Amino acid sequence: MFHAKKLVLLPFFFLCLFQNSEMEAQDWANLTKYQEANMVFKLYGKQKGRVVFMGNSITEGWSVAHPEFFKGKPYVNRGISSQTSPQMLLRFRQDVIELDPDIVVILAGTNDIAGNTGPMTLEQIRDNILSMVELAKANDIKVILCSVLPAFDYSWRPGLQPNIKIPELNELLKKLAKEEKVAYADYFSAMADERNGLPKDLAEDGVHPTKKGYMIMEGVIESEIKNALNTPSE
Repeated sequence: MFHAKKLVLLPFFFLCLFQNSEMEAQDWANLTKYQEANMVFKLYGKQKGRVVFMGNSITEGWSVAHPEFFKGKPYVNRGISSQTSPQMLLRFRQDVIELDPDIVVILAGTNDIAGNTGPMTLEQIRDNILSMVELAKANDIKVILCSVLPAFDYSWRPGLQPNIKIPELNELLKKLAKEEKVAYADYFSAMADERNGLPKDLAEDGVHPTKKGYMIMEGVIESEIKNALNTPSE
């Protein structure tokens, strides 16, 4: 009798797992995360100097590690942990364009190198970021394209040599920024150690910045935002 009950319950258990996985897969880009918050911004309408920060956990964690950076400023954080460039591209219209910012700050690529959503070449990462740049420019949004932060290795996917691949990707992004005539914020040069990694005082886990790390980033990006706001649109 005990074994019979197990046979009945086991398929039901796996059915529940399948249904939960299917629900998660339906929102692959996590479009629901900021939907309600975006509606509030739309009610406010156009806000002078609005800047949207598009990114992954490094961007999302900024509001946690150093929330003072965003307070009292028209800065909007639209980072989502673990995301790759194709996921950001999918939600770019909803989480950036529809908020009608003056500037978008794009920081993407490290999770692509880590293979979070599957294998990606550096050129494919560059192309996804290029698509975001093109979408922004087509909607009269100024772009600040960011270098990928240093990382010697990934604790969740070791052995992928991000210390070699990230500088290579950054060269592609720097060239892209020049070709598209958009600003380039070079976090990498301001933060990398001799291993092309992040020193422990700037990122305890080697990937996600500490408050000190974010403060270095803030110095870099504030300068680029100021320049962008003071530069007439073409």
